[in-house]
Amino acid sequence: MVALSRADTFIVDVPTIRPHVLAMATVHAQSMVIVRLTDADGVEGLGEGTTIGGLSYCEESPESIKSAIDTYILPVLETCNLTQVGATMAKVARCVRGNHFAKCAVETALLDMAGKRLGLPASELIGGGRVRDSLPVAWTLASGDTARDIAEGEEMLERRRHNIFKLKIGKRAVRDDVAHVGAICKALGDRASVRVDVNQNWSEAQAKLGMAMLHDVGCDLVEQPIAGDDIAAMARLSTGQTIPLMADEALRGPRTALRIASAGAAGVFALKIAQSGGLFAGAEVAAIGTAAGIGLYGGTMLEGGVGTAASAHVFATVADLAWGTELFGPLLQTEEILSEPLAYGDFSLAVPTGPGLGIALDEDKLDFFRRDRSRTVVDAPALHAVNAGA
Repeated sequence: MVALSRADTFIVDVPTIRPHVLAMATVHAQSMVIVRLTDADGVEGLGEGTTIGGLSYCEESPESIKSAIDTYILPVLETCNLTQVGATMAKVARCVRGNHFAKCAVETALLDMAGKRLGLPASELIGGGRVRDSLPVAWTLASGDTARDIAEGEEMLERRRHNIFKLKIGKRAVRDDVAHVGAICKALGDRASVRVDVNQNWSEAQAKLGMAMLHDVGCDLVEQPIAGDDIAAMARLSTGQTIPLMADEALRGPRTALRIASAGAAGVFALKIAQSGGLFAGAEVAAIGTAAGIGLYGGTMLEGGVGTAASAHVFATVADLAWGTELFGPLLQTEEILSEPLAYGDFSLAVPTGPGLGIALDEDKLDFFRRDRSRTVVDAPALHAVNAGA
């Protein structure tokens, strides 16, 4: 048995290069929970738990992710053989309900450790292993200003960094949003794919109008236009509209993926490892989508380098990723927390090839951006004492 020796969990707050405007929040800085586990053999694993806009996106926040890991998940890990990732996460699932983002961060760290022990990339430990070494990457145009978004898109095309663009809409009137999207489609659409994300901010009636109009102006895809728990309405929209509907917030793991597929409620799945509950669960969601003939898209929670690398390893195992990915999170941040940034170029992201996640942290950047500005390291005996006193 290989036991847990040390655990370090902390929040880093990194500013974004511009305000990132969504229907439910405007992001000026991204807050990421970094998890660093070390086993009794000295092998270290890295994980990340990141959501968007505090509690405005979902039920978990950076603060709750850290608390769930520190208070409830780490004491479980102390009782486990960390070389058995599946068994360890199964025990965590029995002891901790929900908290998908926290579980994903821990599972990421365990798979990073496992890959380092075996000398293999994490992608080779998931499903049948990787089938691709690079991933097409979209860029989100989310300033809210039409001229600025067009200029930003032109720059990305000129630099050959992105030729897929997603627009964040839903704060304005439907017709105003469509006019904004139409102008960008007219400017960029013959050289790029333009999609939109409404982040659940339309009613069914608004979505019916908006999706029809968006199809007419050249938009390729509409992501989660209505509430994610209204599967029946999603099915009506998917059946009644020509433009594909992509499920995002509706997807909370394999069970919800199966319900959505069974109802014919989406033409595309936005795969997100954190929302699914981990890398293994994310791969299961992809398998369900593939079996149901649903298109796949590699989504993001605007993670930094650690979470983006973890997602890339999962998406590298997906045979048909027809809609590309959205793993641009580190590029939205003013500073990189990895010692060697992930490699973007020629409209793609290179999947790391080193053992585990194939990344390392920049300790100076971490020390600067840590919210507490001081390390909070918990050793295994202390974890045991906390667990025993609970």
